[in-house]
Amino acid sequence: MGIAFVVVSNYFRVLQPRVIRSALDLVVENLNLYQNTAGFEVQTTIQNDLGRTLLIFGAVVLLLALMMGIFMFFMRQTIIVMSRLIEYDLRNDIFAHYEKLSLAFYKKNNTGDLMARVSEDVGKVRMYLGPAIMYAINLVSLFILVISSMLSVSYEMTLYSLIPLPLLSISIYYVSNRINKKSEKIQAQLSTLNSTSQEVFSGIRVIKSYVQEIPMLRHFTAQSEEFKQKSMSLARTEAMFHPLMMVLIGASTLIVIYVGGLQVAKGNITPGNIAEFVIYINMLTWPVTAIGWVASIIQRAAASQKRINEFLEAKPDIINTNHEVIPIKGDIVFKDVSFTYPDTGIQALKNINFELKAGQKMAIIGKTGTGKTTIADLLVRMYDISSGEILIDDRNIQNHNLSYLRERTGYVPQDVFLFSDTVSGNVAFGKPDVSQEEIEKYTKHAAVYEDIVGLPEGFDTIVGERGVTLSGGQKQRVSIARAFVKEPDIIILDDCLSAVDTSTEQKILGFLENELKDKTTIIITHRIYSLLDFDKIIVISDGVVAEEGTHQELLALNGFYAELYEQQKPEEEGIS
Repeated sequence: MGIAFVVVSNYFRVLQPRVIRSALDLVVENLNLYQNTAGFEVQTTIQNDLGRTLLIFGAVVLLLALMMGIFMFFMRQTIIVMSRLIEYDLRNDIFAHYEKLSLAFYKKNNTGDLMARVSEDVGKVRMYLGPAIMYAINLVSLFILVISSMLSVSYEMTLYSLIPLPLLSISIYYVSNRINKKSEKIQAQLSTLNSTSQEVFSGIRVIKSYVQEIPMLRHFTAQSEEFKQKSMSLARTEAMFHPLMMVLIGASTLIVIYVGGLQVAKGNITPGNIAEFVIYINMLTWPVTAIGWVASIIQRAAASQKRINEFLEAKPDIINTNHEVIPIKGDIVFKDVSFTYPDTGIQALKNINFELKAGQKMAIIGKTGTGKTTIADLLVRMYDISSGEILIDDRNIQNHNLSYLRERTGYVPQDVFLFSDTVSGNVAFGKPDVSQEEIEKYTKHAAVYEDIVGLPEGFDTIVGERGVTLSGGQKQRVSIARAFVKEPDIIILDDCLSAVDTSTEQKILGFLENELKDKTTIIITHRIYSLLDFDKIIVISDGVVAEEGTHQELLALNGFYAELYEQQKPEEEGIS
C-alpha cells in the first residue's frame, strides 16, 4: 500500500509542471494577441478570458497539489507507521530475549553495549525500514515519471539538464560518508561522557571523601574538549552540504535555460517547456540528493542489524524443559556436585555432597571466595552444574519447572539490588498482588518497619536508583522482606545480615527460628549464629566441604569452625 501511495502521489506531482507549462504558453500566446489588438474593444475580452483561464489553471494546480499531499500523507501513514511498529516489536523482542539469557551472558557483555543495541541500533534499523525505503521508492518512481515526461518533450534538453545530477549524487554520497564517520565518533565520545558522568554521580561520596573533585573535573573537561573538537569538525563538513547542492542544482537550471532558449529560438519547444523542465529538475533534486543519504542509512542499518543478530542468536544456557506445576516440599540433595564458571574457567565447587530435609535449617560457612554463593546460584539455577546431581524433592533440579522453582524460593543475594520505586513496590516485587497489610507485616519480621515509617513518605517513599536513599542495612532488610513476603518453601540468605546491627539481627533470626520453622532455610555467612539451632552446618574451603555436622560436632573437630567460633565468642558474650 505504501508503494502504491508513493507512485500515485508522484503521479499528481508530475502533472503540475504540465499544467504550468500550458498556462505559461497560453499567457505568451495571448500576450502577442493582446498587444496586436491595442485600441480595440476585443482587447478587454481577451484580458478577461485570460484571467478566467489562469484562475482555472491555478485551481487545477492547487487540486493536484492537494491530491499529491493526501497520498503523501497516506504514504507516510503506511511506511513510516509500519517502521515504528516494527521498531516497537523488535525492541520488545530484544528485551524479552535479554531476560531469557543466563548470567554468563551478562558477565561477558557490558551494560552500555546491551542498552545501545536495544536503543540506538534498533533506531538505525528503523531508519532503514521507514525513511530509507520510502525515499528509495520515491526516487525510483519519481525518476521514471519525470524522465519519461522530459523525454516526451525533448531528448536533447533531457540529456543536457541531467548532466550535473550524477555528479551531485556522487558528491552528496562522499559528503554523507564523511558526516556518518564523524557522527559515529561523536556518538562514541558522547557515550564516554555519559559513562564518566554516571560514574562520578554514582561515586560522589568516594570523590568527595578523597577530595578528587578538581581532578575529576579536569578529566571531564578533557573529554568535553574532545567532544567539542569532533562536533566542530562535523559542523565544518556539514557546511559543505548545502552550498554544493545549490551550485549543482543551479548549474542544471542554467543549462536548461540556455539549451531551452536555443530550442525555443529554433521553434522546437515552447517557452512553457523551459519552465516545465526547471520544475522537473527541482523535483529530482531531493531524490537524487537522497541517494547518498539512503545509501548511508542502509550501511548503518546493516551494521546495526548485524550487532542485534549477534545477541538475538545467543542461546540461553538455562532452559525450562518442564511447565508442570508440582508443589515443592523442600528436600535438597547435592550429589558429587562440581561446577566451573563458563566465562572464566574457574572451578568453584568440587564434589560437594550434603542432604537437607524439608523444614531443616543449614548454615554454609567459609572464607570469601570459597564457593558459598555458587551453591545459592545453583539452587535457583542461575547456572547448571558441570557434573554431579542436584535433587529437590527427589527430582533432578533440571526437570523442575524453572519459573515455579524460583517462585517458590526466597533468595536474598549478597549484592542487594533495589529498584527505583517505592518501598512498597520493592517489597512486593516478587508478589505484585500482595496487600499493604502483608507488606507491613513482613517488614516488621525483617526489622525494617520502624525505619520505613520514619521515611518522609513512609512506604510510598521512592528509594532512588539502586536504593541509594537507604543505608546498607536498610537495603538488606527491605530485600529480606521482599523474600519473606513471597512465603516461599525454600529460603536462601546469602550473607545478607552483614550490614545489620546485633539487636536487629536477633529479631530477624528470631523470626526465622519461630515463624519459618517449617521452611527449608539455607544461610550463607562468615559468622556463627548461636541464636539459630541449625540442623546442619557445612564449612566450605577451596570449593570442597571441609567440615560438616552440628554446632557441637564441629566444635569437637577443633578445626576452622571452632577457630572461627573462638574469634567471635567475645562478641557473642558482649551481646548477651
